[in-house]
Amino acid sequence: MNTMYESLGVSREVSDFAETILAGLEERFHEIDETAEYNQLKVIKAMQDARVSAECFETSSGYGYNDRGRDTLEEVYANVFQTEAALVRPQITCGTHALAIALSANLRPGDEMLSISGKPYDTLEEVIGIRPSRGSLAEYGVTYAQVDLLPDGSFDYEGIRRALRPQTKLVEIQRSKGYQTRPTLSVAQIGEAIAFVKQLRPDIICMVDNCYGEFVERIEPGELGADMVVGSLIKNPGGGLAPAGGYIAGTLACVEQCAFRLTSPGLGREVGANFGVMQSFYQGLFLAPTVTAAALKGAIFAANVYEKLGFSVVPNGTEDRHDIIQAVEFGFPEGVIAFCEGIQSAAPVDSYVTPEPWAMPGYDSDVIMAAGAFVQGSSIELSADGPIKPPYAVYFQGGLTWPHAKLGILKSLQRLVEKELVRLP
Repeated sequence: MNTMYESLGVSREVSDFAETILAGLEERFHEIDETAEYNQLKVIKAMQDARVSAECFETSSGYGYNDRGRDTLEEVYANVFQTEAALVRPQITCGTHALAIALSANLRPGDEMLSISGKPYDTLEEVIGIRPSRGSLAEYGVTYAQVDLLPDGSFDYEGIRRALRPQTKLVEIQRSKGYQTRPTLSVAQIGEAIAFVKQLRPDIICMVDNCYGEFVERIEPGELGADMVVGSLIKNPGGGLAPAGGYIAGTLACVEQCAFRLTSPGLGREVGANFGVMQSFYQGLFLAPTVTAAALKGAIFAANVYEKLGFSVVPNGTEDRHDIIQAVEFGFPEGVIAFCEGIQSAAPVDSYVTPEPWAMPGYDSDVIMAAGAFVQGSSIELSADGPIKPPYAVYFQGGLTWPHAKLGILKSLQRLVEKELVRLP
């Protein structure tokens, strides 16, 4: 085994250090496997209840009328996420697009969107209009307000109570941390916040940005009252096989609004060809629980490795996990860059490429991204990225298999050691 790692550029010193870390993670990994088993059974039951058949994998084109595979898949997603309906389409280009559809479909001029988990992910800033952009919600007369989380990462309930106004129409909760070093929110925490909002204002739509959180726990936000649960298929639920797409699961009223925004008023969910991706969508969802488990093991391994080396990590090495993202705060840009170089060098695709920071659209600073993926931008595949700005934190996620996730962390550490940015104990 050591010889094979050495052939991939991992020194015996780095391998031996990693093995000392792994020796203490056996119990954590067993718990992850149990959750994966539960979620695997949940997905199988949803597919059986929806009577998935081989005919569901057939290609549709043009208008996509009477697309059995598309309609059945949306029934499966509604079953998995315990919601009334779902919209699952290849025409949804990414998670940001799915969120933009959900917001613009359910907000009207004069309405207010309230984020109760602090500032949302960078790419949503232009959707909302926090950073001016053509076609933003702000241009259509939708206002925005925000309640930051408390210092311990919990919801500020008194702040939420004060922020609710007559024009507040939709409350947004971002489950994952994004480019922040705050804790990720558990489904239970999200459910409590939704119950609090609904007690004060039952009419308010509660939307959860579920990106990076699917199948990490045994329950999803839709089971605890979320009106919309939104995510990307090239993250957890696509299982590494979905080539594109996004989903919106929730109440029938909200999902139908989203369908009219995605396609056209009067057409809604009735149109939208599948272009031959149905088998990948179904099989990706089938694999998603175990793929997510592999990514979780990688994240926990990374947390323990870099915590042992003295870096601040979020979550820390022993905390419960609620998403697949692992933040490592280096405090200097060279650490972020070296880490990403190591991840890239572990990839099966484009391993010879050196990632560099650049002015990526949708961000307010240069961003470096490492991702030698089979699907471009797939965050469930081994990847790492981070903005080149204080506190100079890198965000690691993915790994379709645990051995690949492990290799990625070893290669990241190897690059830091070679550049004399860290010393092994």
